[in-house]
Amino acid sequence: MNIRINVAAALVLFSVLQPLVHAHQSGPRADSHAPIGVMGDHMHKKGEFMISYRHMQMSMSGNQRGKDELSDEEIATTIPNRFGMPPTLRIVPQDMTVKMDMFGFMYAPSDRVTLMLMLNHLNKDMQLRTFAGMMGTNVRGLFNTESSGFGDTKVGALVSLLDTPSRKMHLNLGLSLPTGAIDNRGGVLTPMAMRDNPMLMDLRLPYAMQLGSGTYDVEPGITYLAYGKAHSWGLQYKAIVRTGENDEGYTLGDQHQFQAWGQYLFSPAISTSLRAEAKTLSSIDGMDEQIRGPVQTADPDSYGGDYVNAAVGVNYYAQSGFLKNHRFAFEYSVPLLQDVNGVQMTMENMFTLGYQYAF
Repeated sequence: MNIRINVAAALVLFSVLQPLVHAHQSGPRADSHAPIGVMGDHMHKKGEFMISYRHMQMSMSGNQRGKDELSDEEIATTIPNRFGMPPTLRIVPQDMTVKMDMFGFMYAPSDRVTLMLMLNHLNKDMQLRTFAGMMGTNVRGLFNTESSGFGDTKVGALVSLLDTPSRKMHLNLGLSLPTGAIDNRGGVLTPMAMRDNPMLMDLRLPYAMQLGSGTYDVEPGITYLAYGKAHSWGLQYKAIVRTGENDEGYTLGDQHQFQAWGQYLFSPAISTSLRAEAKTLSSIDGMDEQIRGPVQTADPDSYGGDYVNAAVGVNYYAQSGFLKNHRFAFEYSVPLLQDVNGVQMTMENMFTLGYQYAF
């Protein structure tokens, strides 16, 4: 697998270039923040503000059941449709792209507490293939669904438990506010559409295409950071605990996530990172009665699972000039394990670009 070769090469590069690292200097350095894919990783001193922007893009392609790949024909002819007729899933997702723009704000009213606010704007695009009629493998056609808008709003606080030059630890206390829409609609090419008149039916889009949870979600966690002369590492546990049922009659699954990362400092301005992420996500509890159809994304049991991802990244923190104190970062992530509930699309990769400025 190419990504494993790239990770191995990065580790060799770290060891070869280690003697070239500059001596540690006081003040901010490139690895003073975690890789850009980690949220709620650092605190600020009293009176400091920080603004940030992240662009995340995730690509998915193909389908699987558990850990096993499934072809379109297998899904269309063998996977039962929980809603009755047709007897199998006749609409099969092909590709999906999720783009998210995240705008973050942090402020420290004291050295022990940092407050956070994050706004998210999402764009989701999915291409699907519809098989004709009640059975068989004749293809009716392809169609796309799309949803876009602001997602749920995140507010929270980081509370320091330990703060020394080489060791830091803090609590993550977050709350997600249900500002993202959960009633988006779109055109769907049904199996019974006529070939000479392939009208798209206007239906409520499945859960994967909605923009929010519809519930107030508690997001607790804890983060530990350690710094050496030319390296740093961190650990973080975070959860998403859903509260109650939303207005459409369902609750998204709870999530538990554990992350570990290490960074290598080539100079005060440049660091590279390796990160591992493991998470478990429960299936959806309940059902939106308006989300129905012969497609896996309409089935609440086809959500959640166990996932392990690996990521490589680079961080640049300007030490002088007109960009001084501005931070730029990039991270690229790939799946190592996907063990999903029911039938789901397969994640291919994800990348995150980020910008941060503290003042």
